[in-house]
Amino acid sequence: MYDPTRLAALVAVAEAGSITRAAAHLGYTAPALSQQLAKLEREAGAVLLVRHHRGARLTAAGELLAVRARRVLDELDQARHELARLSGLSGGRLRVGTFTTAGVHLLPPVLSAFRRAHPDVELTVTEYEPPGGVAAVVAGEVDLALTHTYEPAVADPPPTGVTVEPLLVEELVLATAVGHRLSEGTGRLAVAELAGRPLISSAPAHPPRRGVEGALAEAGATPAVVCESPGYALVCALVSAGLGVAVVPEMVASLSSAPLAVRRLEPAAFRRTISVVHRGDRATAAATTLLALLRSGFGRGTPR
Repeated sequence: MYDPTRLAALVAVAEAGSITRAAAHLGYTAPALSQQLAKLEREAGAVLLVRHHRGARLTAAGELLAVRARRVLDELDQARHELARLSGLSGGRLRVGTFTTAGVHLLPPVLSAFRRAHPDVELTVTEYEPPGGVAAVVAGEVDLALTHTYEPAVADPPPTGVTVEPLLVEELVLATAVGHRLSEGTGRLAVAELAGRPLISSAPAHPPRRGVEGALAEAGATPAVVCESPGYALVCALVSAGLGVAVVPEMVASLSSAPLAVRRLEPAAFRRTISVVHRGDRATAAATTLLALLRSGFGRGTPR
């Protein structure tokens, strides 16, 4: 374990090219800084710099350690910044935007943990159908928002001033009525097998779904019912009743109240990415706290 003070000393020498100049920048005397560097060399078990008449230069070992040291010091600075902002989190408000699936199945336990830790913060939750949550963060209507995008699709760049941070990626799967022929078998089903099959088409005019609907149409899937609601509860109910099949997020299928059979597709190019939209370094202390909880709670890759 390296002492951050000594790592900072090494970085300073690397940037200044001289122990004397580095010491002046850090507020040390040159002998005191030399002592710190000598201790760092003992910790590293390697010679880190070579002194010469014009100053000092880092050895290969010193250059390697300096690169890593910069990253460590940057992370520590960020941690100090975030902790300082969190220290005053004893009131105020937190405005959260979400879409239906995340709001029902993912967000409640995270907000519950936030509430237990910070009971004095006023919580407001507003539902936005994506990409409405992004616009709400840009407009200052909410502090952060959960949103989603689909593949295949053409991704739009995030608006200036906000960060879109992926939290969870899930496959889109084929949902059928229980006992449907396409649900038989344990392997992946080729998307081409959907050609001519009656499809519950989910909100084809909805921006996030357009790419998926277009790819299914190219595969020959025939819309049997066009469900104009962007929510999936009705879609799953229609599928369960045998009116057609549908391609839905894996989470939606697994948590459906209507009985369904599920089959993975080949190729596995149909995906939904759930992201959090926030203001980056300009996020409030409450939003920063919730972001940390979201990252730890959601950050688990593609479900298996």
